[in-house]
Amino acid sequence: LADIANSHDIDGLFLSCQPAVVFHAAAYKHVPLLEASIFAAVKNNVLATRLVADKAVQAGVEHVILVSSDKAVNPTNVMGLTKRAAEIYCQTLNTSVNTAFTTVRFGNVLGSSGSVLPLFRDQIRQGGPLTVTHPEMIRYFMMIPEAASLILQAYTIGRGGQVFVLDMGEPVKIVELAEQLITLSGKEPYKDIDIQFSGVRPGEKLFEELFYASESMQQTEKQKVFESCCCEYPLKTVVATLTQLEHAYKNRDQDAAL
Repeated sequence: LADIANSHDIDGLFLSCQPAVVFHAAAYKHVPLLEASIFAAVKNNVLATRLVADKAVQAGVEHVILVSSDKAVNPTNVMGLTKRAAEIYCQTLNTSVNTAFTTVRFGNVLGSSGSVLPLFRDQIRQGGPLTVTHPEMIRYFMMIPEAASLILQAYTIGRGGQVFVLDMGEPVKIVELAEQLITLSGKEPYKDIDIQFSGVRPGEKLFEELFYASESMQQTEKQKVFESCCCEYPLKTVVATLTQLEHAYKNRDQDAAL
C-alpha cells in the first residue's frame, strides 16, 4: 500500500520490486465528488500519474499500461479531464523514451465496487425504489472478466503509444437495466418496486463516447479489441502545460487549474 503521489514511496517500490511491467489503475473515479475536489483530482489523476510514468522510465520498466476511462473522451467533467491529461502525458512520453506506454479505456464495469449493479440489488432487497438519475441516461458496460482480459491483451499486443478500447456493443439505458433487474427478481417494475429519477449529478453526461472523431479506430488481432491511432502532441508543450497545472495546484488556484 503506497501513495502514488509520494516520490519516496514510488522510488522504494521500483527499487524493491524492479518490475518489468506496471499496470497503473490508481485514480479517483467518482465524477460528482471530483467536481467539488479539483485539487485532489489533479494531484492523484494527473501529477501522480506523471510521477509514476517518470519513475518507471528511470527504473527501466519495459511497459506501462495506463487504465483510463471512456469519460476521457470529449470530457465535460473534472474526472474525465484529468484522465485525458494522464493519457496525453503517457502517450507523448512514449515517443521519447525506451519504456512503452499503452492506454486502455474502460466503460462501466458491472459488479465492480461503486457500480450501479450492487446498488440496484441492495435497493431491490430493501423493497425499492430504484434510483436512476435520468430516463435517457445510457452507459457502455463490460463484465469484470472482460475488463481484466482487456488489460492483459493490451499488454500482449501493445507496442506503446496506442489506446485500446473493448467492443462493448450498444450502450444500455440505465432505466432499462433497472427494469430488467426488477423483473429478474420476480417483481413487476413500477408496481411491486418503483423506479424514481433523482436528477443528473454534477459533471455527469447523459451518454459516453469511446473515442474521439479524430482517432482512427481499427480492429486488432484480438477479437472485440479495437486500437486507436492517437493524435500526437509536442513533448515540450505537454511538459509545460503540466508544469502550469502543478503551479495552479500548489497555489490552490482553482480557475487556473481548470
